[in-house]
Amino acid sequence: MPGLRADGTRPTATERGRARAILNRLKKRYPTIRTALDYRNPWELLVATVLSAQTTDENVNRVAPVLFEKYPGPAELAEANPEDVERIIFSTGFYRQKTKSIIALAAAVEEMYDGVVPDTIEELVKLPGVGRKTASVLLAEAWNKPAIAVDTHVKRVAGRLELTHNTDPDKIEQDLKALFPTEEWAGISMRFIQFGRDVCTARNPKCGSCELRLYCPWPDKQA
Repeated sequence: MPGLRADGTRPTATERGRARAILNRLKKRYPTIRTALDYRNPWELLVATVLSAQTTDENVNRVAPVLFEKYPGPAELAEANPEDVERIIFSTGFYRQKTKSIIALAAAVEEMYDGVVPDTIEELVKLPGVGRKTASVLLAEAWNKPAIAVDTHVKRVAGRLELTHNTDPDKIEQDLKALFPTEEWAGISMRFIQFGRDVCTARNPKCGSCELRLYCPWPDKQA
């Protein structure tokens, strides 16, 4: 039995069938998919996700190895000199705020969870600066647990395909979870994100060659 959408309604079989058809097209385009962020464990993914705000994944992948070589885990980063961290992550932008964030995050993981990143959304969102989006990325990517992270790409693609009529990320997450089977949740976000980068871009989307054009009611489709 599918869950409820944010407005309290339950998707019909037809709506769920359409959603499954869309996902099948995306799975054909991206048979395997994972985050573009490089990481070796949940802690590195958590920090890399925080660093990825307002910059490219490629940029994060250049600085993260330097950061983790000097500060391998939460214990080391929690006691780091902020100026040293700032110099390492400078190129990711907003480096002062990000330095404060990841040092505070490291201290919290140490104090609250004995240095081990928790693997439930309820525990993850207790960490400073960790919202549902970041927590969902961790769950889906690090542990392959059912979770859907809603970023700007997911919001745009889901909205244009009318899989949701909401703009609030939490409500979009609930709408998508109601449409798709639980066992598919972990692979949804990254496929939507990559499709949003490759085809359904914010400006000048490639509507003419889009394999989802048949399912897309977006009124501003381009030829």
